[in-house]
Amino acid sequence: MLSKNKIKYIRSLELKKNRKEEKVFVAEGHKLVGDLLGYFPCRLLVATAEWLASHSSVEAEEVVEVTQEELSRASLQKTPQEVLAIFGQPSYECQSGVIETSLCLALDDVQDPGNLGTIIRVADWFGIEHIFCSVGTADVFNPKTVQATMGALARVKVHYCDLPELIKTLKDVPVYGTFLNGNVIYSEKLSSNGLIVMGNEGKGVSAEVERLINKRLYIPNYPQERETSESLNVAIATAVVCGEFRRRLL
Repeated sequence: MLSKNKIKYIRSLELKKNRKEEKVFVAEGHKLVGDLLGYFPCRLLVATAEWLASHSSVEAEEVVEVTQEELSRASLQKTPQEVLAIFGQPSYECQSGVIETSLCLALDDVQDPGNLGTIIRVADWFGIEHIFCSVGTADVFNPKTVQATMGALARVKVHYCDLPELIKTLKDVPVYGTFLNGNVIYSEKLSSNGLIVMGNEGKGVSAEVERLINKRLYIPNYPQERETSESLNVAIATAVVCGEFRRRLL
């Protein structure tokens, strides 16, 4: 039985201030919860009898068996799927040194939680383990972001920092950004390490960060003389850029 207080607590975690205060986040669905178990401490697991019967070895501080109807009352999703979990938020040390030895992403005020989650999923696919976010970027623990990561949050570390100050500490490290007046990405020399900066959905990369970018790239449309959309969605653009960087290593 899920108490009214538990339901109220779970639903309160839609708000960033409550997640930050409690240092937790919500994940829902058998695949997502299954992918995150073992990576983050599970504070509360709410699941149907069927789900619990097939996951007898699950470890959580508290487990509550519920009916599908009870789960629906607590869920933040329109169509709840068998299980909901509250996990402790990880705390990562923000070290710029990893940018010198590996390829990393930086997000400059990406606002949409779905875009952020998809970018984390893209990073995971292409083996990028660190994403550095400006303080104005959407909250990685927003339920919509968590759902959109499809479990990639377990393998990709997301850091929040003063992005211009971080970039200023990088010495002789390539810092890439995508611009309409950049060089065509397919003909540019690309490195196996460095920082790829992706900008805000509407405004692109901020002027302060743009001044610090030393490698300007452009994703051309095809054919180039054809009238087309003004720009690509930031998550799609990230996938195109990361895919081209990794293609060079094959």
